[in-house]
Amino acid sequence: MAPGAALQRRAGGGGGLGAGSPALSGGQARRRKQPPRPADFKLQVIIIGSRGVGKTSLMERFTDDTFCEACKSTVGVDFKIKTVELRGKKIRLQIWDTAGQERFNSITSAYYRSAKGIILVYDITKKETFDDLPKWMKMIDKYASEDAELLLVGNKLDCETDREISRQQGEKFAQQITGMRFCEASAKDNFNVDEIFLKLVDDILKKMPLDILRNELSNSILSLQPEPEIPPELPPPRPHVRCC
Repeated sequence: MAPGAALQRRAGGGGGLGAGSPALSGGQARRRKQPPRPADFKLQVIIIGSRGVGKTSLMERFTDDTFCEACKSTVGVDFKIKTVELRGKKIRLQIWDTAGQERFNSITSAYYRSAKGIILVYDITKKETFDDLPKWMKMIDKYASEDAELLLVGNKLDCETDREISRQQGEKFAQQITGMRFCEASAKDNFNVDEIFLKLVDDILKKMPLDILRNELSNSILSLQPEPEIPPELPPPRPHVRCC
């Protein structure tokens, strides 16, 4: 995705420049398009949760500022790219949207390994999606890195009148998990969506000393090719149980 197009001169007004014109003047030269500054770091974030909780909607609202009222269920894994600037650094986010159906677990588990941040989503209007959270925590404990930042999101805040899970219930669950943050959001109303991703990235950067940041993030740069369906090697399970 690196820019490869040659620089082009912009057409000038008035006298115009012929093909054999001398070098551009200082003012005209400054109007040449400069290639964008490459990203300082590249990070992988994954979004997990039960089917229909709005994982795809959150990703698309953040990356494209769009919302689809009737999104199709994700099959396997999808991803989008967004570049943000935080702490004076340009960070290229690779955001993976995973399927919520159990039959895709063997595929999606491969994407936990390299994730620096994990967003776990439930639907505040569907109790069953909240009841599934311990199942997703077991997946995190089994496959994710111990130092991955975790964020619990109660989505569909725009459906407040249909709420089945209180904010206090969401907060209580997050408090049981070491280092997990909690937030409620609405992809439809674009409420707290940017804050979800930017705070997660900020927590990742803030957690690591600068020397580790340089080495570890450079080693975690991903190609845009999907990982194999079954990871060749997974990290050992976490030493502690993160949910009850």
